[in-house]
Amino acid sequence: MEKKQWNVALLQMDIAIGEPERNYEKLQSLLEQAVAHENKPDVIVVPEMWNTGYALEHIHELADPNGQRTRELLSAFSREHGVNIVGGSIAEKRGEGVYNTIYAFDREGGEAGDYSKIHLFRLMDEEKFLQSGDRLGQLQLDGVPSGMMICYDIRFPELFRKLALGGAQVTFVPAEWPKPRLHHWRTLLTARAIENQMFVIACNRVGISGTTEFFGHSMVIDPWGEVLAEGDESEQIVRATIDLELVTEVRKRIPIFEDRRPALY
Repeated sequence: MEKKQWNVALLQMDIAIGEPERNYEKLQSLLEQAVAHENKPDVIVVPEMWNTGYALEHIHELADPNGQRTRELLSAFSREHGVNIVGGSIAEKRGEGVYNTIYAFDREGGEAGDYSKIHLFRLMDEEKFLQSGDRLGQLQLDGVPSGMMICYDIRFPELFRKLALGGAQVTFVPAEWPKPRLHHWRTLLTARAIENQMFVIACNRVGISGTTEFFGHSMVIDPWGEVLAEGDESEQIVRATIDLELVTEVRKRIPIFEDRRPALY
């Protein structure tokens, strides 16, 4: 049954680079904190590469084979607590390669969708160590058509538009977006929400990894581009309630999809 409102919780966590055991323990603790809140979340979102961080030199040894450990953890938790989870992304060993992959689960613990990052970020050497995905991140949670992408993907507006044209009303964005580009982060996410008339729910990490610092500022943005919630630079759970009917209202008010002229562009 399609929901009209969602309580969302973004787990803006610090990540221990190259230490999966610490990160799995941290995630378990934050998941439990999230569901213990008086406004229990309908959807929980986790940052990018939370199981290993960007320990790329050792990623083949550290990555989760076929995402098995991650999938078992998130499936069991979502089923036990009746909550949807967009499980951030993890380093996932698949065949001979490692992928930056999201797994999402519904309230019954069923796998609702997965997505492997298609745009690899050269500034962090992703293309040297990771394989890129080759399909869109599309899923339904509580009957709501949604999309998934990861961090650097938000710089590619055509990807957001493809998801919107496919019916997505919400797009989830796990990230490890570093300092100093906060202005880019906030501006791009807000623009994507406005131009696609959808909710954008973006969960960024905090902390320091090597010489790189991450600023958090996880965000929930509505289809008008209004920021409903935004984190600071500390580890925290960012919460918001979204009215899913607003997507239909905004798309009727300003019918951009009807007025497109794709033959010209």
